[in-house]
Amino acid sequence: MTTVNVFAPAKINLTLHVTGQRDDGYHFIDSLVTFGPMGDQIVLQDGNTLWLTVEGPEAAGVPADMDNIALRAAMQVAGARGAAMTLHKNLPVASGIGGGSADAAAAFRGMMVLGEIGDSPADGLWASPDVLLETQARGLLVLGADVPMCLFSRPCRVRGIGEKIALVDLPDLPAVLVNPRVPVATPEVFCALAKRDNAPMPDVLPNFGDATALIDFLATCRNDLQQPAIEAVPEIGRVLDILDRTEGCKLARMTGSGATCFGLFADAQAARDAARRLFQEHPDWWVAGGLLGDQSARALPRRS
Repeated sequence: MTTVNVFAPAKINLTLHVTGQRDDGYHFIDSLVTFGPMGDQIVLQDGNTLWLTVEGPEAAGVPADMDNIALRAAMQVAGARGAAMTLHKNLPVASGIGGGSADAAAAFRGMMVLGEIGDSPADGLWASPDVLLETQARGLLVLGADVPMCLFSRPCRVRGIGEKIALVDLPDLPAVLVNPRVPVATPEVFCALAKRDNAPMPDVLPNFGDATALIDFLATCRNDLQQPAIEAVPEIGRVLDILDRTEGCKLARMTGSGATCFGLFADAQAARDAARRLFQEHPDWWVAGGLLGDQSARALPRRS
């Protein structure tokens, strides 16, 4: 029996500029996205039908039927092929780090390998990510705006409504992620957004020589959803204040529509120390730390 293991890294919006809105309600964004070493795991095995089991520390409330976009993503590739999928959920749900979207992208990658469409980093399918993004982005966009950007788990600049994706080179960022375990409804946050035609990032991004240079640039940018999210869930503001006061933290910001926030550090040891202290002081929070950056090698499907 063929088994395919796929890692689904967390997605972090380092910036999220809301630059407009279409007549159908979709928002235009300009976002710099990276990925973390923390994430979910999907295991796929040959089967007669396509079905999903959800387990793990964050599995509560995660659907295992067609309401789960990972299952719907697998269906886009499966055709008549069956598969037994097990999703091990480590990322908190509805938390702004693309857990469901990352799972959908991972299921898509896994089904492609299970179906022998592509099975190694050297395969042309994986060696030409720009081509695959161009051919698959619109189909994946139907599942959710964050799904296409999670397909390769590589740093990228995302524009349009999520379909315009340009891979970028970014230095690794030592970081701590914190979720206060307070649910945030994305539609509510967007509805509370007072201004929807905000300025984008510069057309041409600077070259970032190191983490400090990138953090300095990020400090000039925004997450336009942060303030409306704080107004809806004041606990987000408290998390940001605590991160901002944490020793060694250079920038604290919310990712996505919340409630997960991140603190960026110039030093990896400082980030590890901060994650340990925050976990000890706030055991009711979800806390994770590590280097944010290119997770594509870890996200490649592995056949066994």
